Amino acid sequence: MTKKKEEAPEKPKQFLNGLPEIRAFFRTNTQPVYFFGATAFNLLGIDRFVRNFNYVTYYDSWDGSHPRVFTPKNKPYVEFKSSEEINNYLLRDPEVQKFIKSRGGKPKVAMVFFDEETEEICAELGYELILPKDSLRRRLDSKIVTTELGNAAGAPSVPNVLADGIDSWDALVAVAEENGLGTDLVVQLPYGDSGKTTFFIKSEGDWDDHSEDIIGEQTKIMKRINNQAAAVEAVLTRHGTVVGPFMTDLTGYPELTPYEGGWCGNDVFPGALSSEHRNRAVDLVQRFGEALREEGYVGFFEVDVLVDLDDGQVYLGEVNPRISGASSMTNVTAGAYADIPLFLFHLLEYMDVDYTIDVADINERWRELAAVDSWSQLIMKEPGDEVERILASPLTGTYRLQDDDSLTFAQVAHDWHELNNEDECFFLRVYGPGDYRFHGADLGILVTKGRMQNDEGLTKRAKIYIEGIRKMYVSEEAPGAPDLDQISFVK
Repeated sequence: MTKKKEEAPEKPKQFLNGLPEIRAFFRTNTQPVYFFGATAFNLLGIDRFVRNFNYVTYYDSWDGSHPRVFTPKNKPYVEFKSSEEINNYLLRDPEVQKFIKSRGGKPKVAMVFFDEETEEICAELGYELILPKDSLRRRLDSKIVTTELGNAAGAPSVPNVLADGIDSWDALVAVAEENGLGTDLVVQLPYGDSGKTTFFIKSEGDWDDHSEDIIGEQTKIMKRINNQAAAVEAVLTRHGTVVGPFMTDLTGYPELTPYEGGWCGNDVFPGALSSEHRNRAVDLVQRFGEALREEGYVGFFEVDVLVDLDDGQVYLGEVNPRISGASSMTNVTAGAYADIPLFLFHLLEYMDVDYTIDVADINERWRELAAVDSWSQLIMKEPGDEVERILASPLTGTYRLQDDDSLTFAQVAHDWHELNNEDECFFLRVYGPGDYRFHGADLGILVTKGRMQNDEGLTKRAKIYIEGIRKMYVSEEAPGAPDLDQISFVK
């Protein structure tokens, strides 16, 4: 009789007791982790904190000089319709697969935008996609669904009504007045980014301008308030919701975006919210985090909150159930350096370890550290309507302001983490020579210390930076160019 072979006992999971052990774990990490994207923007700099962290990108902003960025050399022209298509292309690319295979191990993969096909490709290749399921993310990405979840969790939106079948100005006014919203309105569709599906309507003329986009769609019809907007990222962990620093949005500046109401940057600074409003907003985010837990969600999410400046109420705005365009700010603040970047709390949920943290202690410490931090980013889109071929563009790296307000290139840099003062900035180029510039195209992202926005609008320094970078782009008419549309690379 053959003796049954005894199975080896399962190796117990490594246990990390608190932040010092978690920091050490990531500094010595042997598990390969990759961020896939059109660019490395959203998680740029995480490789400083996580050993074996690399970026796989379609656009090489450094032209081969960043040691942690891999871009396939053979890239035939493809007219991508979405960022999901770009990521799926990269996953299937033979050069990318060879690169990942050469580094060994079962790769963990993160990205901003993905879909069901992404999940299928990762399963086929043996990659672990360290994100919530696409079906859940898509459900939660709806402004209608998040409004309903927030209401149920005690995290209400600006006074609103959810409506179907709005097909005329009269119908819109009737629904709004019946629900006490007045006629100065903000109308949103369930999906969309950068202001492309948010419409400000207070007259029949405004309705006529946007009716083609609204008719036949589900809508969230909101009272327009005198508001201060703030964005915050958080991570829903097994121990609770860790809430990052609050930042104000830059919205609708024609120097940066062609979209009215379109997001075009952030300021992180001590007065982004008053202490009272911040406490209310943290409570709102944590309530919504628990609502996400009930849905089976875990990990990173971004929340826009709105403070009514007339009555002081704090409301849930939009929710992005994913890594977002604000991650670049979140991961560079004092809290990130005192403890760990917020993204690492997300990563912990997908590593083969057990751990413990004191969420209340972290949130309180980050609240105190927010009083010493000030950073800004500008998302620079192409405002013009022409399609032109780029002949020359600014390099990715550090730039400095001179005494005559000119902007000069200082040096190639891997990220913005080493900026020291407000007279230097980091520019991450997206489109370079040979690419096209077109209406709404993301040309690049500028990051600096200090603020880019005040009560009057963009600061003088912000305008100097914007003008200085734009002057470095040289392009020519491109007859016969493809019909291009904006793909959101960053949020």
